[in-house]
Amino acid sequence: MIAYCEVSAFTDTPGSGNRAGVVLDAEGLTEEQMQALAAFLGVPETVFVTRMGDGTARVRYFTPTQEIDFCGHATVALGLRLAQEGRWGGEALALETLVGRVPLRLERGAAGDCRVWMAQRAPETRRVGREVRRELAAALGIDERMIHRGLPLAAASTGLWSVFVPVIDRLILDGMEPDLVEIHRLSDALEVSSVYAYAPVGVGRFAARDFAPAVGIPEDPVTGSAGGALFALLAGEGALPVRSGRAAGVVYQGHSLGTPGEVEVEVTVEGQRVRDVQVGGCAVLNYEGEWASGR
Repeated sequence: MIAYCEVSAFTDTPGSGNRAGVVLDAEGLTEEQMQALAAFLGVPETVFVTRMGDGTARVRYFTPTQEIDFCGHATVALGLRLAQEGRWGGEALALETLVGRVPLRLERGAAGDCRVWMAQRAPETRRVGREVRRELAAALGIDERMIHRGLPLAAASTGLWSVFVPVIDRLILDGMEPDLVEIHRLSDALEVSSVYAYAPVGVGRFAARDFAPAVGIPEDPVTGSAGGALFALLAGEGALPVRSGRAAGVVYQGHSLGTPGEVEVEVTVEGQRVRDVQVGGCAVLNYEGEWASGR
């Protein structure tokens, strides 16, 4: 029997935010067993710890249909469980993932709550052609005139590639009725995992929706990795206020699915270059269980 649990990340309310499966003792599992367990749990992503020791943990991430390189909300969920199980007390800890090492930081509150921060890899960006803007708007179910002209539309990654589409306001974002078949096609054509629509709601604050049918997720409730990439993209384009070389803010996501969550992001900027991206959030245990691996 394999012990697992389900954790809601980027929220302190069970069932809200983004659910992730967490398997702390996956050293003996085959790739086929990990994929089968991820499909059994049916949450957007499940993280498996295949080895832990000497300040590092080797991990793998699976959606219900395939392995992916990295997942932000599952990383936050994992950090919470390691802390709750007494396997991590806040000392230096780095995850070994398919996108490289991801350092974690544990922040404890006065009430005993904790927030997990992850350092994301150096951001990368790619331009998106004018003709693709029209296709993206149509796939999202909006008119091209609803795209925000003062914010960047581009592909970006701090671990997983997404194409970021800014819209004028949150009402447009909430009213989207996306064509998931077309979004899948565009994701494949642009070599990204998702189409991430976002709208400004205040200084350093954005609402977002993330559509990822290309990796088996019609709409991801709350996306940590994309939140970090969004802020890196905005800071690099001069679209965020930077004070003393630092920009920070929040992404609100999941409201359209009835599972609201908040992704906190801090970026360090040197000139026009984003040097460091930190993504953080709280998490809460939903339930624990056991799975028969031979099933």
